[in-house]
Amino acid sequence: MTEVLVWFLTPVSGSSHHEIMPWASWHARLMVVGWAVLLPVGVLVARFFKVMPQQDWPRELDNKQWWHLHRGLQYLGLALITLGIYMAWGNARGETLLAVWHARLGWVVVALGGLQVLAGWLRGSKGGPGDPSLSGDHYDMTPRRLKFESVHKPGGYLALVLSVVVIVFGLMVADAPRWMWLALAMWWIVLALAFYILQRRGWCIDTYQAIWGPDTNTLASRRPAVGWGVSRYTAAQWQQKFRPKALPSDKPNP
Repeated sequence: MTEVLVWFLTPVSGSSHHEIMPWASWHARLMVVGWAVLLPVGVLVARFFKVMPQQDWPRELDNKQWWHLHRGLQYLGLALITLGIYMAWGNARGETLLAVWHARLGWVVVALGGLQVLAGWLRGSKGGPGDPSLSGDHYDMTPRRLKFESVHKPGGYLALVLSVVVIVFGLMVADAPRWMWLALAMWWIVLALAFYILQRRGWCIDTYQAIWGPDTNTLASRRPAVGWGVSRYTAAQWQQKFRPKALPSDKPNP
C-alpha cells in the first residue's frame, strides 16, 4: 500500500524530488478550477439544460435557471483565471521551450475567454411576447444575433479544447505528481461521457424553441439553428421522447 501511495505522489518524470514555488502552485490550482471545472460545466449547462428535466415544456417556457447558472459559472471561472494570471505575472520566466509555449497558448485561451464575455455583452436585445415592443435581436434573429451565436458557440468550444493542451503543458512544466494527471484525465473522461450521453439523448434543444416554444410561426424560428447537433421538436415529439408517461396535470379530471 505504501508503495502504491508513493507511486501516486511521485512526479511523472520519476524524479525523487519535487518542488514548486507557491505562486506557481496557486496559479495552477486557480487555472485548473477555472478552465477544467467551472467553464466546462457551464458549457454543459448552456448546451443541454435550456429545458430542465422536470420542466413541462412547452407549457412552461423560458426557464432561466440554465442562464443564471451558466452565467454564474462562467463569471466565477473567469474571475479565478484572472487571479491565476495575477499570480504568474512577473514570476513566470519561460525558462524552457515548453514553458514558453504554455504561456503563449495560455494567452490565446485567455483571449478566447475574454472574447466570449465581450460577445455576450454585445449579443443585442431579447424581444419576444414578454417584451412590450415584441421585436428584438434574438426574437427576430437579426444579423447581430446571428453573428453573436456564430462567434460565441465555436469560440467557447475552441477555448476549452485548447485549455486542455495548456493544462497538460503546465503539468509537464511543473513535473506534476502522477495523481494529478490521473485525476484530471478521469475528470475529462467524465465530462466527455456526459457530453456524449446528453447529445445522443437529444437534450441539445434550440435556444429559440426553449424560450418561445415550437409554434411561434415566425420567420426567425424557421431559420436553421446555429451550431451543430442542435435539435428542434414539435410539442408531440418532445412529449413522446422525454415525457412518455402522462403527468398528473395531463390526466383528465374524473
